Amino acid sequence: MRVMLHAHVDTEAGNEAIRKGMMPQMLDSVIQELKPEAAYFFPSMGRRSCMLVFDMQDSSQLPKVAETFFMELGADVEVVPVMNHDDLKKGLQALQSQR
Repeated sequence: MRVMLHAHVDTEAGNEAIRKGMMPQMLDSVIQELKPEAAYFFPSMGRRSCMLVFDMQDSSQLPKVAETFFMELGADVEVVPVMNHDDLKKGLQALQSQR
């Protein structure tokens, strides 16, 4: 299932990760593991933030993905199912066929 992870990094934890040089390797590791179709990094609500869109093969992946952000960056993390345009069209077609 395609999901979007949205993480807001704790400012002090993010500062410390940058000072120690851990931020780039942590993000590289997450990117390498998840192989997201999209990854964006930006300020949001006054904090470092990112959005990653990736295919979650099994819900058992969630702890490993989220805990990296929780434990290493003190982040607030939200993971939600998302669709691209093709997915939406397919879902709407299925809905129409039920009528």
